[in-house]
Amino acid sequence: MENRSFPELDQLEALIRQFGDRAHCEIIEQISYKDTQFPIHCLSLGSNSPDVPVLAFFGGVHGLEKIGSEVILAYLQTILQLLDWDQEFNARLQHSRLVFVPIVNPVGVYRGTRCNGHGVDLMRNSPIESSGNTRLYSGQRFSAKLPWYRGDESKMEKEAQALCRVVHKHLFNAPLSIAIDLHSGFGIHDRLWFPYASCQTPFPGIAEAYGLKQLFDRCYPHHFYKIEPMSQEYVISGDLWDYLYDDFIDRHGRQRVFLPLTLEMGSWLWLRKSPTHLFQRHGLFHPLLPHRQQRIMRRHLTLFDFLYRSLLYPQKWATLTSQQQEHNRQQAMDFWYA
Repeated sequence: MENRSFPELDQLEALIRQFGDRAHCEIIEQISYKDTQFPIHCLSLGSNSPDVPVLAFFGGVHGLEKIGSEVILAYLQTILQLLDWDQEFNARLQHSRLVFVPIVNPVGVYRGTRCNGHGVDLMRNSPIESSGNTRLYSGQRFSAKLPWYRGDESKMEKEAQALCRVVHKHLFNAPLSIAIDLHSGFGIHDRLWFPYASCQTPFPGIAEAYGLKQLFDRCYPHHFYKIEPMSQEYVISGDLWDYLYDDFIDRHGRQRVFLPLTLEMGSWLWLRKSPTHLFQRHGLFHPLLPHRQQRIMRRHLTLFDFLYRSLLYPQKWATLTSQQQEHNRQQAMDFWYA
């Protein structure tokens, strides 16, 4: 089988060569499609110690939403330059780890499809079943010819399994970890979602999520993110982050903190400014005009830096006393669920 490339994969592999031994890079899975092989790359930087906090970035789960991959690649380019001169950034890496899987669904990005090569929507692919008011977009197992196909219920797709392996390896054993999964295509506002996506039930980490939101609001009072449980907008089956979070709680309980976040970039705003883009394949999910694409590339760097700093200094949101946790939990319930 031959390898087939596309611009995002070419850029990622060029970055891997430039990082050299400053990053640990591995191919965590090979995806076969039409007699070709598409690699899924994982990069990690920083300490290899199991007791350091970990921040992980994932993109391209939905191939049509390739802007998520491109934003991560732009951040990796920034990090590559910082390593040459920023002593403070290098000092951070001695006490933490950054993990990147920029293209989780390489066949989908290559084809310009939401699903993978088997027609499976990877973010509907876990065994988690939704409860409450569901729709077709919540996930279906009728046919791969219809959108939001969940796949074979007896096994998860190789891409989803690869993502889970990275989370198990790097995040589950860390004392504190944050994952951020980049998507686009919903609404006119950028949203920062946390579990649950499958039900309206508040997830066990609601106190930490609220603490992090409060800290972000204080530090950046003019930020443009709507921070909320994903189920506030819609409910789906098979969400990988619900699946991983429940697995984490089953293994570790509340002894450690694992916070999975989804950054949903509000692409309807791009469409509102250029309605004719709706008739192009990537128009609903990707900023087609160069100046908008450049804006999105730099738009989220403040958020990424905040998450990294909050990981290193968690006293105000993650390492809370029982009384502080209960206070945050009640505040969160009043704010999001009242």
